[in-house]
Amino acid sequence: MATLADEYPRLISGQHEAPCLSLYQPTHRQHPDNQQDPIRFRNLVRTLAESLQRKYPAREAAALLAPFEALAGEREFWNHTLDGLAVLAAPGYFQAWRLQRPVAELAVVADSFHTKPLMRILQSAERYHVLGLNRHEARLFEGNRDALDEVDLAIDAEAAPPEARERATRIYGGALGGVTRHGTDVRQAQRDKEAEHFFRAIDADVLEHYSRPSGLPLLLAALPEHHHLFRSVSRNPMLAAEAIDVHPDNLSLEQLRARAWALVEPWYLARLGRLIDGYEAAKARSAAGDDLHEVARAAAGGRVATLLVEAERIVPGRFDLADGSVVAAALDDPEVDDVLDDIAERVLATGGEVVIVPAERMPGRSGLAAVYRFSV
Repeated sequence: MATLADEYPRLISGQHEAPCLSLYQPTHRQHPDNQQDPIRFRNLVRTLAESLQRKYPAREAAALLAPFEALAGEREFWNHTLDGLAVLAAPGYFQAWRLQRPVAELAVVADSFHTKPLMRILQSAERYHVLGLNRHEARLFEGNRDALDEVDLAIDAEAAPPEARERATRIYGGALGGVTRHGTDVRQAQRDKEAEHFFRAIDADVLEHYSRPSGLPLLLAALPEHHHLFRSVSRNPMLAAEAIDVHPDNLSLEQLRARAWALVEPWYLARLGRLIDGYEAAKARSAAGDDLHEVARAAAGGRVATLLVEAERIVPGRFDLADGSVVAAALDDPEVDDVLDDIAERVLATGGEVVIVPAERMPGRSGLAAVYRFSV
């Protein structure tokens, strides 16, 4: 199970063999709008094919494109799209992710993956998880202020309660891994020990595959009688004290999102407040700044500890990794990208923290603000 949060560090580190294929497109949640999505996808795949034909032998190109063509024909996949799609491929590697926010159309073949749209999503400070739980099932959701969607949740079949294993054998051929959309549905646990065993398995899976890679706050949505048992066995440091006292089955997705965001928003605003206060305090000590060129040089030298980036802001230009220089240029030039994203990727690659901040809360006017590891 490769979540986006799991994979992103490897994607930006360049650990994949070239050629690297990157495809992004906006998608739609509802019929009839989503009927055009697979058509647009096939058009983007043709763009990838044309690029590959100019650089690589036909046999190699065909092998790289085969999984794209298979995905284009998966009706079930296209019937359950969200707001955007990212598909990355390289020799021996293929991953597709549904995204909760739209992305601009892009199909490019290069020596490394184009990951900036993913960085914008993953580094947003407003994201969170919701774990819906009872003795019968566990469901995991990921959301932001505007959207909430169910994500894959798999548990180790051997760690699940006996009746869960029996049901998995009957329905899924003996494996609980990869169960999606309807959660991990299990029979009524007959003993408290089995319920505790099940809760431990869920807690371990969520911690390993979701909370630890993403660092997102986790809200528990369950009936009051299940809160104490789960909290008594949980080892997840991201589990929030605030909780939703009803199982998700008893709420619409929009109702669940609204209740979750009401709990997350104060945490989100407090975190932004701490980051901005920390930036202002560091700036007073000449250990922070928002001058684009100064921050770029510090990022190139691996000296940025925390970078705040204004959401939706684009500064077209070229960022030189060698000396940190920035040269303004027109965005319609295919070799020109968003300087803010380039700098942010460099900060991440050198072990810094990047946080996407809404424009109304962003300090300064340049679109970024950095706290330095040491004086620049």
